[in-house]
Amino acid sequence: MQLTLHNQTYNTEQLPELIRKRQAKQLPEWEEALFTFLANWFDDGETIKAQTSGSTGVPKPILLKKESMLASARLTNQFFKLKEGDTAVMCLSANYIAGKMMVVRAIAGDLNLVVIEPTSTPIIDKRIEFAAMVPMQVDSLLKTEEGIASLQNISKLIIGGSAVSPLLEEQLQQLSTKCYSTYGMTETVSHVALRSLNGAHKSTDYEALEGVWFEQDKRDCLIIHAPHLQEEPFTTNDIVSFKSNTCFEWLGRFDNVINSGGVKLFPEAIEQKLSTIISERFYITSIVDDKLGEKVVLVIEGTPFSMEKLNLLETEISNQLTRFERPRQIIFLSKFQETSTGKIKRIITR
Repeated sequence: MQLTLHNQTYNTEQLPELIRKRQAKQLPEWEEALFTFLANWFDDGETIKAQTSGSTGVPKPILLKKESMLASARLTNQFFKLKEGDTAVMCLSANYIAGKMMVVRAIAGDLNLVVIEPTSTPIIDKRIEFAAMVPMQVDSLLKTEEGIASLQNISKLIIGGSAVSPLLEEQLQQLSTKCYSTYGMTETVSHVALRSLNGAHKSTDYEALEGVWFEQDKRDCLIIHAPHLQEEPFTTNDIVSFKSNTCFEWLGRFDNVINSGGVKLFPEAIEQKLSTIISERFYITSIVDDKLGEKVVLVIEGTPFSMEKLNLLETEISNQLTRFERPRQIIFLSKFQETSTGKIKRIITR
């Protein structure tokens, strides 16, 4: 592995001294996270402490086996045909699994890892083979010519951490970069399945990495079998349309499902439809209703719209959604609550 930081490149033999020197200095948070992880990786321990995302509850620490992380890294390297000496860019924080696994992939594949500050617009000024970003970074880069050029410099890009909106997916079609949506979590040691977002193999389905297979429980939620990554099957709260034991389409989260008048509605599917007509941050949730049991509510971040803008939005919503999906109420919140990893909490607070 080679590590390039601030235009200086270090080989594996130089890393212990580099780690020692950098840890003795006052560093920016993202650099401190990187060198803390490197120090932990090269110590004598067999595990790495990580943090769950908090999307299904309170974030909690979890111990991941280094051998499982290496196995996951090899799967990704194999899928993308990454070879010794290829260059990958790390523009995500090493505080989270996505950033940690970029380092491990470089170690497993003897790659040249270029580390840059994890900003909303990570500029990449030379051709590279592989990178990982969150949707917000990709969306920001697509807004400028320099940003588009940066994305075009990447041969293969994985996008994860939150859902890729239909609008963002549509914009990705202009890129020669091969883009993939990831499915996975900290508990599964990063992604276990990938969905092609653009190009000839564009698909709505997630395909398992080698050695991974799936089944469904009675709720239609996904159960992940990845024996080389984890000892036991992992049951999720993700409702899927099952295509085969290695292929599925993601529909939404079981704990978010709305039962309105006996009709089951998936907030995530409704949000996908509305993402092209609402520029503000928003989410779909429900509140108790005497007649329907639950009624659909649209929650928008920011100040309330003018009556004219609100009427226009309601007209557009009627054109986009079925009568069951249409929100019975629109609520404005000045600021959304978020988990520690920046995911929106679907709760209504004034």
